[in-house]
Amino acid sequence: MAHASQARLRPLADSSPSAVVAGFIAMLTGYTSSLVLMFQAGQAAGLSNGQISSWIWALSIGMAVCCIGLSLRYRAPVMIAWSTPGAALLISSLPGVPYSEAIGAYIICSALIVICGMTGSFDRIMRRIPGSIAAALLAGVLFKIGLEICVAAEQQPVLVVAMLLAYLFGKRLMPRYAVLAALIVGCVLAGVFGLLNFDHFELKLATPQWTTPSFSLAAAISIGIPLFIVAMTSQNLPGMAVLRANGYDVPASPLLNTTGICSILLAPFGSHGIHMAAISAAICAGPEAHEDPSKRYTAAVWCGLFYGIAGIFGATLAALFAALPKALILSIAALALFASIIGGLTQAMSEPKEREAALITFLVTASGMTLFTIGSAFWGIVAGLLTLVILNWRKAH
Repeated sequence: MAHASQARLRPLADSSPSAVVAGFIAMLTGYTSSLVLMFQAGQAAGLSNGQISSWIWALSIGMAVCCIGLSLRYRAPVMIAWSTPGAALLISSLPGVPYSEAIGAYIICSALIVICGMTGSFDRIMRRIPGSIAAALLAGVLFKIGLEICVAAEQQPVLVVAMLLAYLFGKRLMPRYAVLAALIVGCVLAGVFGLLNFDHFELKLATPQWTTPSFSLAAAISIGIPLFIVAMTSQNLPGMAVLRANGYDVPASPLLNTTGICSILLAPFGSHGIHMAAISAAICAGPEAHEDPSKRYTAAVWCGLFYGIAGIFGATLAALFAALPKALILSIAALALFASIIGGLTQAMSEPKEREAALITFLVTASGMTLFTIGSAFWGIVAGLLTLVILNWRKAH
């Protein structure tokens, strides 16, 4: 993508309808996949509705600023998201910890990420991972999302089959707009079948609430360190792999520094951290977003704009997404990722000497296993590299 950096920056001219759609679907996928986890964690910890709303606002504004800024800076679809595994972790670890100490733990986590960025250690690790392993990791991360369309078909077979047919006919007739066609058909049928429920929707602005952080060893150990491990292994590692697998050679250190510093600044408003995204990044970095790879950065910019709008109305965001049927969300996310899954599997198997390692990386990552509180993305990389070392050692001797 080196030629992209030499051209004049023209985000509006470089945009296309498919880029706007990709950005919207990426935002939709990000929020609907784990927004409920933060409400669950906040309610379990006894947070007020205002504090939960501020939490969502802080994450949304941070993601908007970083998505737009970093994508324009590097002319690449740099996608930023909150830590979904981190939000799940907080459901059990946040209750019983004073909220101010939890905020302090968030700051410790983000400070550790900045240290990784400043030392360049993460960048060096990423550059040592073979392309086939990174591609297999990408395919494994996305595979489970792709399978969700089958789950959705069990819930709403007519809706899902119609969306799939719209996508396939779209690929045949207008490849750039296949996902948009599926989304339109899905929304129309959801309305016809009475699956849209706006009863609890109310337009209301989010109000940021400041919480002065305090620090304790207990909170650092129970929240800060686990959040750091989860962020690096389940967000930043696969997030960088997605960029590399799609041909974007963006340095990791500035991304870690930017998201880490932004997370520190937003922590007092409730943000538990923003990091590199994998699933939503694949939507914006894949061929469905734009036929020209050098212009796919616009999909991430649009996603950032949608993040910002969603954050401003964070108080009623959950009600808006709750109005859409789950089957529609699962299906459109899966369809938007088809091209990225195909690309990941194709690249993973392109090098004959690395196919076993790539396959094991894919299987372990796609399994969703968690070992020692560390997610499958990390173990997929470990298993793949170990396989590569063993097979090369055997052939070398």
